[in-house]
Amino acid sequence: MSSRLWITATPPASHGELHIGHLAGPYVAADVLSRYLRADGRSVLFVTGTSDHNSSVELRALRDGRKPQEVAEGYRQAICADLLRAGVEFDLITDPRSSAGYRQWVQNLFSRLRADGVIAARTRLMPYCEPCERWLYGAHATGGCPHCGQPCRAGVCHTCARPNDSGELLSPRCSLCGTAAALRRCRRLYLPLEPFRDRLADHWRSSDLPPRVAALCEGLAEDGLPDVAVCHPAEWGLPVPGDDFEGHRIDVCFEDVAMHLYGCWPDHRAAPEETVHFCGAGHVFCQAVLLPVLVLAQGVKLRHSFRVNETLRIEKGEPAGRHPALWALDLLTEFGSDTLRRHVLQCRPADGTAPFRHSDLERTRQWLDSTWNDWLGRLFAAVREESEGLVPDAASGGAGWDVLHERLVRTAGELREAYDPQSFDPRRAVALLDEVVRSADDFGHANGYRWHGPAAPDRKAPAIVAQLRVAAALAAWARPVMPEGADRLAAALGLPAGRAVTPEALAAPAAGTRLSPPSGPVFGF
Repeated sequence: MSSRLWITATPPASHGELHIGHLAGPYVAADVLSRYLRADGRSVLFVTGTSDHNSSVELRALRDGRKPQEVAEGYRQAICADLLRAGVEFDLITDPRSSAGYRQWVQNLFSRLRADGVIAARTRLMPYCEPCERWLYGAHATGGCPHCGQPCRAGVCHTCARPNDSGELLSPRCSLCGTAAALRRCRRLYLPLEPFRDRLADHWRSSDLPPRVAALCEGLAEDGLPDVAVCHPAEWGLPVPGDDFEGHRIDVCFEDVAMHLYGCWPDHRAAPEETVHFCGAGHVFCQAVLLPVLVLAQGVKLRHSFRVNETLRIEKGEPAGRHPALWALDLLTEFGSDTLRRHVLQCRPADGTAPFRHSDLERTRQWLDSTWNDWLGRLFAAVREESEGLVPDAASGGAGWDVLHERLVRTAGELREAYDPQSFDPRRAVALLDEVVRSADDFGHANGYRWHGPAAPDRKAPAIVAQLRVAAALAAWARPVMPEGADRLAAALGLPAGRAVTPEALAAPAAGTRLSPPSGPVFGF
């Protein structure tokens, strides 16, 4: 077994571009954890893919009069570009249509599970649209959730996160033409979960389950674990291997989970010991139930943790729907990755829906300018004016420095706790980083009153070096949250990027180092 930590983020469906909700969901938060662990010397594998075979891709293609592969390819490129602009750095983003060996690997896994009796055939009712002459599955079918009654699509309800067989939908309709669906008998392949009851219960007990995930798992176990459809008759998707289900495609929920396994350990002998899964509340079933089943079915036990986000709610009066103001590309272009990453982490909907307001994002930018950048600008100016741009040759000091230093050492420990996989809390990390900047700013202002009179030269250099120590720490401590600005700050100080979040980062550049502050803001723009 490898000690590498496996981090996953739900594969985004390639039927559209990334929007603010995606960034406030699994992707930026997962990147924060990945960056922290790498800087700490941990071996990390951070993977996702694009859900190109999602039924929503085919539905978008039908509505636009295009081919599904054209829709998938165009939006996959846009999604990968937006993730890169946002500073989200994956080790692998699987391309389900061109990654080497992917198709064969998933089909082999499917065949192996079927040969082992994990997957079995069942005949159940399934919605059918007579005008469209199409079986309805996934995004093609809408109706009421049979569990909570809320509107949902076939497969999984994004409100209660419970799975449904498409034939169970209340008053199912065709998403394309709106016609009420007819129910017809259809023979498909299913993965019965009940045989995994004891192993799943043991897995859930040993996993770090957020309350919402634990409640879902408890409810499923109490009601009787369902049979999950893993294929459907369709034209789009990976063909089911074998001749007896010709014309059927592997269900995207199964495929997206298999995509994680392909990205992490195509050979189960190289499986990691620990995993952390980031997903939205509507995707919990696939991550917390189906993924462990596929792992357990291969005789592998892993320690799983889950970091689940709720929905980002667009406030009344804000642009909605497909308005460009909500797309990741437009927001990144207007505000930059630092501002956007910090904002979505600060308002990340972890325990309930959270509001998004464009005005709040603007206030985040103003806060960075008026606190972080203002303090750093005055610090660089002091170095330029007092020591010709060179780090002073002096010990750190100044009024209140000893107390501030002790506080900062404690803060480093609190930051490590906020970044740690077991106690991960990026909102807490943002608050701690703000406190570091405010404390350094207060220290600089307080000592500025003493920069006059005959003893001024002896007082200025120690206070400047003390603040440079804080700035050096900030370049390391803030990097998981705002990597672009943190790397810019490290370069300005002549320090390497990607240092660990430790008290040892509180070390000023060597005396005589010439600083190279950027011409614009350090964080954001």
